Amino acid sequence: MKVTFLGTSGAVPTTVRNPSGLLVEREGDRLLFDCGEGTQRQMMRYGTGFDIEHIFLTHMHGDHIFGLPGLTQTWDFQDREKPLAIHAPTGTRSRVEQLLSATGQSPSYPIRVTQVSAGDVVLDCEEYEVRAIQNNHRTNAVGYALVEDDRKGEFDREKAEKELGIPPGPKYSKLHDGTAIEHDGRTIQPEEVVGSPRTGRRLVYTGDTRPTDGIVDASTDADLLVHDGTFGKEHRERALNTAHSTAREAAQVADDAGVKRLALTHISTRYTGRVAELESEAAERFDGTLFVADDGMQVTVPYPDSDREFAIERLD
Repeated sequence: MKVTFLGTSGAVPTTVRNPSGLLVEREGDRLLFDCGEGTQRQMMRYGTGFDIEHIFLTHMHGDHIFGLPGLTQTWDFQDREKPLAIHAPTGTRSRVEQLLSATGQSPSYPIRVTQVSAGDVVLDCEEYEVRAIQNNHRTNAVGYALVEDDRKGEFDREKAEKELGIPPGPKYSKLHDGTAIEHDGRTIQPEEVVGSPRTGRRLVYTGDTRPTDGIVDASTDADLLVHDGTFGKEHRERALNTAHSTAREAAQVADDAGVKRLALTHISTRYTGRVAELESEAAERFDGTLFVADDGMQVTVPYPDSDREFAIERLD
């Protein structure tokens, strides 16, 4: 799973930070979370690809949606035919539709706008699902959790072949799929050669929010939590008044949830050149892997049982 940060600024862009956008690539599926102004150019710049069927909006503030008209129009110019689904919080469908038709023209390909509430399974795929989660902002808003299904346990090929005398072939597949087989006059149960199910990955993207119990619950043991970290502790009152989080508060959520890694995003322009302060404050509450996300940063999230390492790459 690769996570590319397309936009990591707060409400106002800077010369190095675009408004909010996050692209997740999982086994060939590309999912876009939020679409701030200039998102399509960021996608080109960082080579993420444009083959997207689902866009997940956390809320309708401009820095999270103003990239939609341009991106959908570009797809129209490219003669897109594939349907697009845009998921947005309950009560916002008409506003999304008005934004898409702001130029007076509608794309020639089908666009479906769905409304979601915390607790909804927004996207249900064969190996994973995307759920809307509770957050707390100044408007109708949700976060999202991408949760993979458990995977099959590892197949002990050596035991099957050498101890049980089962030659490689269709019987291996049946056992791995959970079906008992007959071999040399005895019944072989799957658990004799197949280990326990292996945990899938969990990615949580909060959008703009105060810390909430719902985020803690949704982020339990998450492999990566991408949390609003707009302010430092010096602006805690402003965080309260604007329904954002400080870096320290985001770190407390990460600690309470037992996440493996925390990425702070939606960084206020006040901290241009000072993001080390946010990391330092967060480190006081969370001792796992921690970083302030930058535009063009791409992280690779391995399976929990994988020998591969969590990796951070800068694409520019």
